[in-house]
Amino acid sequence: MNDAGIIALYWQRSERAIPETENAYGRYCHTVAYNLLRNAEDAEESVNDTWLAAWNAMPPERPNSLKAFLGRITRNISVTRLRRSGSQKRGGGEASLAIDELSECLPGGSDPARTAENRELLRSIDAFLSLLPKRERVIFLGRYFYALTAEEIAARLGMKTAAVKTSLYRTRKLLAQKLEEEGY
Repeated sequence: MNDAGIIALYWQRSERAIPETENAYGRYCHTVAYNLLRNAEDAEESVNDTWLAAWNAMPPERPNSLKAFLGRITRNISVTRLRRSGSQKRGGGEASLAIDELSECLPGGSDPARTAENRELLRSIDAFLSLLPKRERVIFLGRYFYALTAEEIAARLGMKTAAVKTSLYRTRKLLAQKLEEEGY
């Protein structure tokens, strides 16, 4: 079933929406969750929570990209679970380390009153990423969205680990500069 059909099932409040979503995006969401949590049971729980969150969000939301919508929900749920469980106990804290690296160039706080500002910040980051060469964008997203290690990214792209780390450092510096110019 295509995305439009799955979204229509949510809007009709059909219970078929969940199994159809799981068939289409279960592996993808599990990969996102597992890369952050490094624990199969926690990843499975995050994915199940994703289906519930999608059910609760549609309607009123009608996502343009169901994959991106579900990926964002899965990532947010997994990061929350990671912070709650104490990331150093599982997975060596790799996702926590990635979040800490990126936080150097992002404004602090997660106050709900800042929701509009956070949306603008996300738009700015998205615009920044769209200007990056493809390889740098893939490296950046691999590290900060999928929580892959520099070694894993290097192996996937046929690069040296040092080159990946250098790319990440330079991209973070550029992002921090862009965000500072925009007043973040």
